[in-house]
Parts: sequence; C-alpha cells; structure tokens
Amino acid sequence: MKILVIEDDREAADYLKNALSEAGHTADIARDGDSGFSMAETGSYDIYVIDRMLPRRDGLSIIAELRGTGNDTPALILSALGEVDDRVTGLRAGGDDYLTKPYAFSELLARIEVLKRRAGAKEIETVYQVGDLELDRLSHAVRRAGQEIVLQPREFRLLEYMMRHAGQVVTRTMLLENVWDYHFDPQTNVIDVHISRLRGKIEKGFDKPLLHTVRGAGYMLKD
Repeated sequence: MKILVIEDDREAADYLKNALSEAGHTADIARDGDSGFSMAETGSYDIYVIDRMLPRRDGLSIIAELRGTGNDTPALILSALGEVDDRVTGLRAGGDDYLTKPYAFSELLARIEVLKRRAGAKEIETVYQVGDLELDRLSHAVRRAGQEIVLQPREFRLLEYMMRHAGQVVTRTMLLENVWDYHFDPQTNVIDVHISRLRGKIEKGFDKPLLHTVRGAGYMLKD
C-alpha cells in the first residue's frame, strides 16, 4: 500500500516510515497540516495516517476538507486525546478509525489493513510509466522503448521516487529524506552525482530527455 503519514513529530514520523517500509508498504511523510493537505489532494494514496494536532492546519480540518472535495481515501487518526467524545468528534469529522497514542505498531498496522479491506480491493500500483520509460517495482526491471536498463539499488530508488512524482518538482530535501533517509543537508554532492548517473542511463541513446533540472528548485521527470 501507498500510505501518507501526516505527523509533525519527526521521531514518530520516521519510526512509522521505517516500520511501514519493513512491512512492505511505501510511506510518504508530511510534517505539517498544509503540506499534508496538499500531498493528500494531489497524490494517489491508499490510506492516510493523520495526527490530530498539527501545525498550520489540524488533522480533523484536513479530513473534513478532503471529504468535502469528494476524497474518500480511508483516514486513520492518531491522537493523544482518547476520551469517548474526542473519538466521536474525530469520526464525525470524516475519520474512518481513531487510534490513541501511545500505540503499538502491530495494532496500527492491523487497523490499516482493515481499512484497506473495507475500502475494497483497489489494485496496488506496481508499474510506473513516463513516456516510453517503464519501471516495475515487483521485478525491479527498468526499460525504455523496450530496452532494458540496469540500475544500482540507489539509482532504482531514486528513479522510483521520481516516477511516483512525475510532472512535479522534486526538491533536494525531498530526495534526501525519501531516498537517502537524511533529515538534514549534509552538504554533499551525492544527489548531483546520482542524478547525473541516472540521467546518463535513461537518456543516452534515446530521442529526448526525461529528467529535467529545474533551476533553483530541484528536478522533474516528465515526458
């Protein structure tokens, strides 16, 4: 499953991202309400895991606004507020389940799986395509115009992330946090080096570029 975690506690968010990854899922992290709403509105996710108390916009208002736009993606609310009235308020705001902090990850995972079953069997996206470039997450195969491209593991993760965000500007911070798991800028040229290598592999010998540098902002993968 592809899961959006909206959680401002960095330690808790990183723990969830790693634990969900180990359980075979993909997790994107938003660290405040505004960015969380934007990612939920523009991304394609199977489940939202949303902290109730967030900076800039609280979790319940995010859910209520998403529901108002017709977005019915299941949402699991996380909160330190565990009284009956708090849970009822959360569910009435549009939440599908409510889990009180502190929680056991095994319970959170079980609740996510139940929400997914309730939502119906949406097919999990395993193949991404941009133009004539195709990436298969299950077989780890990458092809362009039918020609196989061999990538190193980090290059594959980088391309997968870029393909998941095709048509969007991807910043250095996004790449550091989601591909390298750095939560600070280590003042390294590691991104530039890998982007250059990846660009060479997916573009050399082909008709047109796909991986573009957006000056002053980051990178974008588009046809």
